[in-house]
Amino acid sequence: MVAESGGPEDQKPQSDEARSAFAPPAGTMHPVSPPEEDHPTSEFALPTGVQPEPSGPAGPGGGPGGGSNSDTLSSAFTPPSTYRAQQSPPAFTPAQGIPMVKLTKEAPWQDRMRTMLRMPVTERPAAESIQRTDDDTGPAVPRVLDLTLRIGELLLAGGEGAEDVEAAMFAVTRSYGLDRSEPTVTFTLLSISHQPSLVDDPVTASRTVRRRGTDYTRLAAVFRLVDDITSTDTEVSLEEAYRRLAEIRRNRHPYPGWVLTAAAGLLAGSASVLVGGGFLVFLVAAAGAMLGDRLAWLCAGRGLPEFYQFTVAAMPPAAMGVALTLTHSTDVRPSAVITGGLFALLPGRALVAGVQDGLTGYYITASARLLEVMYFFIGIVAGVLIVLYLGLQLGAQLNPEARFTPYDEPVVQILASMALSLAFAVLLQQERSTVLAVTLNGGVAWIIFGAMARTGGISPVAATAVAAGLVGLFGQLFSRYRFHSSLPYITAAIGPLLPGSATYFGLLGVAQNELVTGLTSLSTAVATALAIAIGVNLGSEISRLFMGLPGAIGGASRRAAKRTRGF
Repeated sequence: MVAESGGPEDQKPQSDEARSAFAPPAGTMHPVSPPEEDHPTSEFALPTGVQPEPSGPAGPGGGPGGGSNSDTLSSAFTPPSTYRAQQSPPAFTPAQGIPMVKLTKEAPWQDRMRTMLRMPVTERPAAESIQRTDDDTGPAVPRVLDLTLRIGELLLAGGEGAEDVEAAMFAVTRSYGLDRSEPTVTFTLLSISHQPSLVDDPVTASRTVRRRGTDYTRLAAVFRLVDDITSTDTEVSLEEAYRRLAEIRRNRHPYPGWVLTAAAGLLAGSASVLVGGGFLVFLVAAAGAMLGDRLAWLCAGRGLPEFYQFTVAAMPPAAMGVALTLTHSTDVRPSAVITGGLFALLPGRALVAGVQDGLTGYYITASARLLEVMYFFIGIVAGVLIVLYLGLQLGAQLNPEARFTPYDEPVVQILASMALSLAFAVLLQQERSTVLAVTLNGGVAWIIFGAMARTGGISPVAATAVAAGLVGLFGQLFSRYRFHSSLPYITAAIGPLLPGSATYFGLLGVAQNELVTGLTSLSTAVATALAIAIGVNLGSEISRLFMGLPGAIGGASRRAAKRTRGF
């Protein structure tokens, strides 16, 4: 002992570099402790010199030495005096553990990720790395986050709902082994944060969505990429995912410009037949819609905002209707021509997405989408009102009481509704494999609406909601069957249900200074539009009730989007 602490070799003077300010003076006794790495300690360990309490009968709460006057030192982590192993309170973890939530691999990734997003962070299962990362040394966090943001940007720009965009982003990060990732989606901003552990600094990245385009073919390709990334049967490295994403962005639209213009004419002509027009009305409405589409393309090429594009596109169909009124032709219904042109412009896609975001709890994104719909609608109103006002000044006899021909030709109108859905699918740049399904879905929607509103005498708004609910139900089932987005199967199918006639009569009443009649018709149009959006969302939610959704062992119920009740 003397040789270790006070021997001659210890009495040698040390240099300033070798001496610490906290080193004990030479000649004092101090215990030699082993290296720290050999004896790792916990932050909950008792300090040196503190003796643990005995756990026997004389311990705390178990005998004479367990009172408050006991001289035995106790730890802050000592169980309370009322604790018994045989009668453990429910606050403690049971001996068998907490049941772990397992996600069935058979369920689509949309449902699995949506379930996890609605789950508290502490109850989410740990991320399992499905895809290979760079050199298998661990996930490249910045690159994974950048890939996730780029995928979310394409989905949000394509019109996908905020909840589905978050689910896709969450799926990508978990597939590459990033746990504790939290995506956030708003109307123009995407962000994602990853925290490796509780003691590490989080890594956050964001991306701004500046341009939006309607291309459901690109949307379906992104869904296929996410499906491959989340699949255990397909190996998609980061480099492969970047390459496929670049190909998706470079792909051209499936239909040329002249096909889109012809589709706009077919949509307007089919809509005019739905409201009682004949073959001549079909041709005039188609010509007005195609002219408006070309003018809108010209404005877009000059860099004008979409508000003015909608205003310009709404003027030619209205001008066609006013011109037919000035010719005093009895064989042509000018109101059907104008209504057909409005069908081609009403923003049904943005309306459905906005209401869906609001119903699922994304109120900021929903408010922004609905504000965009309002601006588009105001642009349409401005274009039509300008033409109607000029027509009234020229002596056009526009009669707001001239309602359309009743549903006396159901076969023709069913075919017209299917043609309208077909044209709408082409305008949305859908894949050719989905066009037939959405065309049939649109025909079914019109059959349900006609049977309830005309034959059954039910309110048109209620009939529209039921028909839209069936559209949402069938669209969700189609998308789950093919593991795609539900938008290509839903958006075009609601085209025949859009409130074109109520919008026209409301605008006509405002133009003729009959504000009560005009506002009543416009309120009916708004109610019909909301019925369409709510019905589509409700149909989608009902479809999930019959699916084998992932959940906890023992058949736990599906978590709701919100657990509060508004307070």
